[in-house]
Amino acid sequence: MLASLQNSLSESGLTRRSLILSSAFTAAALSAYKAAAAPSSTTRSDVTYHTVEADGVEVFYRKAGPADAPALLLLHGFANSSHYFRQLMPRLADKFCLIAPDLPSFGFTVVPAARKYDYTFASLSNTIKAFVDALQLKKYALYVFDYGGPVGFNLALSYPDRVTAIISQNGNAYVEGLGEAWGPARALWKDPSEANRNAIRPVLTFEGVRKAYLHGVPNPLAVAPEAYWLDAALLARPGNDEIQIGLKYDYRYNIERYPLYQDYFRKNKPTTLAIWGKNDPFFIPPGAETFRRDIPDAQVHLLDTGHFALETNLDDIAAAIRQMPIRT
Repeated sequence: MLASLQNSLSESGLTRRSLILSSAFTAAALSAYKAAAAPSSTTRSDVTYHTVEADGVEVFYRKAGPADAPALLLLHGFANSSHYFRQLMPRLADKFCLIAPDLPSFGFTVVPAARKYDYTFASLSNTIKAFVDALQLKKYALYVFDYGGPVGFNLALSYPDRVTAIISQNGNAYVEGLGEAWGPARALWKDPSEANRNAIRPVLTFEGVRKAYLHGVPNPLAVAPEAYWLDAALLARPGNDEIQIGLKYDYRYNIERYPLYQDYFRKNKPTTLAIWGKNDPFFIPPGAETFRRDIPDAQVHLLDTGHFALETNLDDIAAAIRQMPIRT
């Protein structure tokens, strides 16, 4: 598997020096997965690492905080995993029971080949629905980021009475929030030709992932490089590029479901915090501001950063969540 990762990264245009670094990094990632599959133990950060079978999938997840505290379910986006929440979870572990799964095709979640998984947002949503059922979560707040937006909102449609609050960090539910960076995907939606599929591939490479992390960040030196290195290494697993292109193509169905999400917002009026990196080229500020159309009391905070706001504005986001009046 490690050799395949190295070859995939090499084909993505990495230099020999980068490939050597990648070898060590992907080896460390695989070691982390093996450790995660073993019985977890509490660390100084109070984060533990687990797997559970749900929907025929071995879902990897991180957990922190007391089991009897209000639950906060953290759903990551593209191109990352629950690793995105590695610093936030210890910051909130005194207040919440935090649970952060890796979606299928991301992070360390394992989908058996025999499962013949259909990589669509409907399937990702069904797996997370099975995941919360497997953990017997009956009440939880949602933190949704990027792809975690439609997955989390689909979960809310399935279990509207379970959701105690919504934290949307660049997790979109409005056409107003779609930025120009969706241009290649829009072309793919209109014509899923090989040329339009290939136009998606640059965002799957190391440089594509790194660029997304640094875009719109006032101080790029504040972004930990292991974040985009890990994402790129895991995206480079054999066959994952086709899965990711398929998910980009399937995203068009999420837009068709936006009115359903908005109807849920209007009817249920969940306590909502929309806290976004305002320089995000994918999900732009109107997507955050429009939450107020359906949830007038929604709090909207725009941060001077890019898409992966937790990498640069951890303190701002943690403080805003701590101040939310989340019902239990």
